[in-house]
Amino acid sequence: MISKLVSLLADFFVRLGSNAYYTAMLSEGITFVLVLAIGILLMYLARFIIKKTIYKAILKTESKYDDQIINNKVLMRLCLMIPAVLVMKTFSAAIPSFPNVQHFVLSCAIIYVIVVITMVLFSVVNAGSDIYNMHQTAKMKPMTGVVQTIKIILIIFCVLLIISFLMGKKVSSVIIGLGTLSAVLLLLFQNVILGFVGSIQLTVNDMLRIGDWIVMGNADGTVTEINLTTVKVQNFDNTITTIPTSSMVTNQFTNWRGMSESGGRRIMRSITIDSRSIVFCTPEMIERYKQIERVRPYLEQKEEDIAEYNKANGIDTSNIINGRQQTNLGVFRAYIEAYLKANSNLNQNMTRMVRQLQPTEFGVPLQVYVFSLEKDWVKYEQIQSDLFDHIIAAAPLFDLKIYQRL
Repeated sequence: MISKLVSLLADFFVRLGSNAYYTAMLSEGITFVLVLAIGILLMYLARFIIKKTIYKAILKTESKYDDQIINNKVLMRLCLMIPAVLVMKTFSAAIPSFPNVQHFVLSCAIIYVIVVITMVLFSVVNAGSDIYNMHQTAKMKPMTGVVQTIKIILIIFCVLLIISFLMGKKVSSVIIGLGTLSAVLLLLFQNVILGFVGSIQLTVNDMLRIGDWIVMGNADGTVTEINLTTVKVQNFDNTITTIPTSSMVTNQFTNWRGMSESGGRRIMRSITIDSRSIVFCTPEMIERYKQIERVRPYLEQKEEDIAEYNKANGIDTSNIINGRQQTNLGVFRAYIEAYLKANSNLNQNMTRMVRQLQPTEFGVPLQVYVFSLEKDWVKYEQIQSDLFDHIIAAAPLFDLKIYQRL
């Protein structure tokens, strides 16, 4: 059919008085353009049919996985093959008089097919990546780095195929010929190689996930993306910090995921008591403190224990320093422990402690060590602030002063 069309056009131009060379050029050129135009029309027709049939069927299904075929244009890119395939099937009949042009057209068509196949594979990889990202596992084991590596390999293989075709050699021969450039290639792709190794280690060892809160240098926020060369962190002031993926393996960083997955978020804060306000409790002070409900059971039990001990050991209690005596700081510690135990915002199954730290020139630090049930930053800070608001306000009721430099 193509040959007959060429003959008809040639006869037409001969009747117009054209010489043999121009007759062949015009008739075969017009035929080739018509073939190419038909191929392009068939491509758009195929796309139209796919949209009206396959796409509609996909959109009607409940599954969201097949939607990624549409989103990543897998079938649309596959349709790009139609013009090239038609040209490759008909070029010898469409351009019989120009062997050099035939070779050029065939070469262009083959290169075009290689590029289109690479684009289709890109779409397939993207669709697979999007399907994987729809699962919760993607946050724990992100595959962005692996996907980017596959794309780089596809590009390299595409370039090697084109070079091998143009040179008329096997791909293996081209690779061997490029061996002398290996040092240059390693230098060019150094960051990519290090990033790939780093992303694999981060994924396999479960060191980092999307959504983790990490602290590393100036980065202090949530991981939003893990790709081949960089890790993106959205800081709490909404700025974005990018960290080389390889440095996440070689350098130290803090991941707060363990806290998020545990039963509580730690509160470890201290207040400094003015040492000059720490005294032995007098009977009057004890009676006054007993009016505080949370500490009353402790005081009654402690008074009995101290009285029994002093009596058993025959201690003269006329001097307050003899024997065992209570201090206002000790009673205050007992009060804080009772207050923490009754606080519903704290995890009572995790460590709960009130302790003294090493005295300093500023006084005696009194540290509270507990775990908040709330791990959200804002709510956590509210609970911590409420806790220490109360402790600081309660200290004067036990005749204690919080150190404050004047």
